[in-house]
Amino acid sequence: MPAGAPWSGIVKRGQMLRITDLHGRQAVDFLCYNAEDKLERYHAPNSMKAAGSIFLTTGHVLYSDIARPIFTIIEDQFGGHDTIGGCCSTPSNRMLYGVENCPGCRENFLTALACDGLGRRDIVPNVSFFMRVPADRDGGAAIALGVSPPGCQVALRAEMDALAVISNCPQINNPCNGYNPTPIRVQIED
Repeated sequence: MPAGAPWSGIVKRGQMLRITDLHGRQAVDFLCYNAEDKLERYHAPNSMKAAGSIFLTTGHVLYSDIARPIFTIIEDQFGGHDTIGGCCSTPSNRMLYGVENCPGCRENFLTALACDGLGRRDIVPNVSFFMRVPADRDGGAAIALGVSPPGCQVALRAEMDALAVISNCPQINNPCNGYNPTPIRVQIED
């Protein structure tokens, strides 16, 4: 999957979705939906409450807005993925960095979701694989430098037929990709 590109696909119940950071330091934004009823979608608060953490890793479940499991993380070579930073976008790049015409993950999500008749109102706070947004004791938080090594993987098992939507993050204005977006590999495995 090229640097900065969107992807979407149906992952059948019991199949595994494997995402590989080929070159290292690459953030990958992720959303998921019930393939049969797309009103049911990933819900960050349910997932964080069940995990007891803002960082998701092996054994944690990505829950829906009606508290049903969509995916379970069954393998994690990174060690805790971000749930609070959200996706970058043209408007947020303007707001945070003063740059114009700099598309982000939100625009990638919109492109991928359009194939399934979904749009802006269907984008919810996402998981960012291979990304860290550390929070300090006073509640401060900032996007940290991408540190995933080349070949780092996360694997998720589908707990229902799920629509998975990925943005291979194109961000160049903060350190989540080491200021240099690179390709990833996405595989669906039986």
